Amino acid sequence: MEENVISLSGFSDLMKETLHLKAVDIKSYSPLALAYIGDAVYELIIRTKVMNHGSTQVNNMHKKSAKLVNAGTQADIIRRLLEEEDLTPEEIAVYKRGRNAKSVTTAKHATVADYRTATGFEALCGYLYLNGELERLIAVVGKGLERIGELE
Repeated sequence: MEENVISLSGFSDLMKETLHLKAVDIKSYSPLALAYIGDAVYELIIRTKVMNHGSTQVNNMHKKSAKLVNAGTQADIIRRLLEEEDLTPEEIAVYKRGRNAKSVTTAKHATVADYRTATGFEALCGYLYLNGELERLIAVVGKGLERIGELE
């Protein structure tokens, strides 16, 4: 039986074609819009990682995911990436735009500083995703998880 495997770039192309997505200038999106999609993309990456540990109770998977998908952890990740100079100047600029964006919402379980820092990280994830830089997105998240000791 032939296996139908799609590469990361193929996935992006398939999404554009199947969903009739139009070309959009990524720079036209607000940082909070980038964070909106980036939050979902980051969570999907984390859930994929958690699922890869094997089938276990959904509650246990949720607890592990929730530990990694929260403002405090996301803030730790981006701070470590910045300390280790793992990001390009363009990525740093996108992060800063997201961090500095004025949001009407606040986190329930995070400091304002962590919430804003995490929003910047999510904006970076959204930017890389929408720009079709999926390999770079996964590399950044992987390096971030490694930096905080969560990559086994």
